[in-house]
Amino acid sequence: MFYQVYPRSFADSDGDGIGDLGGVREKMGYLELLGVDALWICPVMRSPQADGGYDVSDPRDIDPLFGGLTALDELIAEAHDREIKVTMDLVPNHTSVEHPWFTAALEAAPGSPERQRYIFRDGKGADGAEPPNNWPSIFGGPAWTRVTEPNGEPGQWYLHIFAPEQPDLNWDNPEVAADFEKTLRFWLDRGVDGFRIDVAHGMAKPEGLPDMARVETKMLVHDDDDPRFNNPGVHAIHRRIRTVLDDYPHAVSIGEVWVDDNVRFGEYVRPDELHLAFNFRLAETPFTADGVREAITHSLEAVSGVGAPPTWTLSNHDIEREVTRYGGGRTGVERARAMMMVELALPGAVFLYNGAELGLPNVDDLPEDALRDPVWERSGHTERGRDGCRVPLPWEGTQAPFGFTDGAESWLPIPAEWADRTVEAQLETLHSTLSLYRLAIDLRGTRPEFAGDRIEWYGSPDGCLAFRRPGGLVCVLNASDGPIQLPPGEVLLASAPVSDDRLPASAAAWLV
Repeated sequence: MFYQVYPRSFADSDGDGIGDLGGVREKMGYLELLGVDALWICPVMRSPQADGGYDVSDPRDIDPLFGGLTALDELIAEAHDREIKVTMDLVPNHTSVEHPWFTAALEAAPGSPERQRYIFRDGKGADGAEPPNNWPSIFGGPAWTRVTEPNGEPGQWYLHIFAPEQPDLNWDNPEVAADFEKTLRFWLDRGVDGFRIDVAHGMAKPEGLPDMARVETKMLVHDDDDPRFNNPGVHAIHRRIRTVLDDYPHAVSIGEVWVDDNVRFGEYVRPDELHLAFNFRLAETPFTADGVREAITHSLEAVSGVGAPPTWTLSNHDIEREVTRYGGGRTGVERARAMMMVELALPGAVFLYNGAELGLPNVDDLPEDALRDPVWERSGHTERGRDGCRVPLPWEGTQAPFGFTDGAESWLPIPAEWADRTVEAQLETLHSTLSLYRLAIDLRGTRPEFAGDRIEWYGSPDGCLAFRRPGGLVCVLNASDGPIQLPPGEVLLASAPVSDDRLPASAAAWLV
């Protein structure tokens, strides 16, 4: 099981209100207690932080904000001592505008080798005053920004599918691929156990950069006909990345792949490409038995043809937290607990986003002056962005910032009502969400009933689902409005109290 750490929101070791690698290292005992096998650490490379570190100015250094290279070395050593692997986030689709390559490109002439590392184009219309095509940015506004040439005149445009501070690299340029290979080896030689590849369905751009037929765009709204993503040339890039990782047999590559079609999704995890690819169907599915069953079926089918393991996640740093998605309040927590048990009962790799184990909701009423996501500015203050799922974790005590930092305040404010959701409070409560996670993770890792790489659907009442693992585990989800009778078997674990073999609504149970 992978545990996703959003570093600036996990734990702060130096009192500046921003989480860092020292904070992660200090909490390694907690991560071991939780039972995680590996960490996925969101970007900590040098960055101006225009997009939470996904705008990288030096991919082979750690930003001082997070403690520098020494802090990473110490974290890796501590994790390995506890038999926890460490994977890092890498960003191959784009760099920061402060990357030396882009600085050189701005100083160079059109058509120069420096500009050929990125995607510069002449504009359309009179004097090239219009963008080269109609592509929008994921964060709002056009995906093109016009530069001022060294002579002071308005000049070419550069492509940025995300923020203007994130110019897209030109992966048709061999120099780009060679530099990325250098980055891979730099971190692998330093002891990193693998990578989560950001926008792994990006990088390759279509010939001629044609206009889009539909130009509306929002974060996490996607389709397979979007010419900005999922172009066939991306697979040659992943095969080249895989040849590097094959020199490090312990290492794993995990792709962020927003592709709906099962066949096209499976292409990313063929034996010579990525080891794993995120499938977001469960995270996009409402709390209904039919929806969850369909998401599971599609996710398994997407990888079965190529023999790759499936992946499961309910949330991450880009997605509204599951407690809120499932209705919020007590109902949202109950459903999130149930869905965690469904997720952990499935074969494959599970990714847990930090704070999910505490039953944290989204914080959708952050003060406007606290918002940091570029979506907020790029949308003209019409979309609040992703900050609501990035609020720092509460660790201990009864008042904010709840032990997250020794400083006066955290980089995003922590709600006062989280006092009963701290790690400290939940570790002391047998039936807390954190205690449920700990027990479920332990059972998943130790019980033989979880064996096998497939599932068999089981008969169940309307509004419910049930499946069996080859090892003998039966998982039941009650998404109906009332209690149901459980099938025969001993209850191994349930997300809510079971009485007279009846499972309450919005609950799940494991039977053996």
